[in-house]
Amino acid sequence: MSVPEIEYCPGLLTEGYHAYSPAFLRRMFDGKKVSHILRYDSPQHSEEDAARFIENRKRISISGVLEKLSLALHRNELRLTEEGEQGAYILKPVPRDLKKVNQAPANEHVTMQIAAQVYGIYAAENGMIFFKDGEPAYITRRFDVKKDGSKLGKEDFATLAGKTRATAGVNFKYDSSYEEAAALIRKFVPAWKVEIEKFFTLLLFNYAFSNGDAHLKNFALLETENGDYFLSPAYDLINTRMHVDDAGFALDKGLFADDFQSDAFKKTRHRNREDFLEFGRRIGIDEKRAGKLITPFLIKQDKVEQLVQRSFLNGAARRAYLLDYSAKRNSLNKV
Repeated sequence: MSVPEIEYCPGLLTEGYHAYSPAFLRRMFDGKKVSHILRYDSPQHSEEDAARFIENRKRISISGVLEKLSLALHRNELRLTEEGEQGAYILKPVPRDLKKVNQAPANEHVTMQIAAQVYGIYAAENGMIFFKDGEPAYITRRFDVKKDGSKLGKEDFATLAGKTRATAGVNFKYDSSYEEAAALIRKFVPAWKVEIEKFFTLLLFNYAFSNGDAHLKNFALLETENGDYFLSPAYDLINTRMHVDDAGFALDKGLFADDFQSDAFKKTRHRNREDFLEFGRRIGIDEKRAGKLITPFLIKQDKVEQLVQRSFLNGAARRAYLLDYSAKRNSLNKV
């Protein structure tokens, strides 16, 4: 395998770049001229580098299904963190034990870019990056690490709900509903009316783009410099249907704390506009305002297709991704 020919910025998918664009370098690396090719071979092709990755994974404390490695930026080069060092970047190589595993980095990358560029969702900075042997990986900048290496306070929703493996069993991060998750924002965030709309939009996005792994640990509150909290930038957004056979929602109870079902849901067994309007009402969003937030997800967004076509997904994966998007848009429009 060799590094693919680059026609679009591997960060923002902007046309006409054969490496990271200046705009992406400013946002991701504070303007430093960082290469889109790592100094390492992928662990599948280098036993020496694989040993380094194994050692690095022992130190990173971020949970999740996909393998994560910690990187630091030294001058203009990314490298694995050393013992006692705080990394500001997370690297996700191609995972194991999933369908279409080699598409996972590009899948997460384009989904995150669509969230930010099309729907205005505040998302962690991210991009594609490649090992020396051409193997793709996903890279994201940690939003809880400040430039001086110190960390901001961050509490995921499982922690806020008091759910751990010890208190709620192995399924603890899925044992809830999104209505109950929204109540955590109202409880812990003074300016909850602003943040609850962001949560509502993010939940719509996860549904529209088939992210079936939006569990309690994939939502978090982040501390500001003043010591209060707001909804953290979105992270771990990916079309999971491409890789696993999952349900529409990650949380076991789905949208509601009870068994509410709209008339359209009773017919189709898919959530729709009426369900989300009811959900918005329950979490404190006026119906007119909720309708306005839903509207962008009901109509075809041409830039979604543009970004998917520019992405690093292969042809078959692009078609599958856009079919899933179309199907979910149709579900939301059901009455």
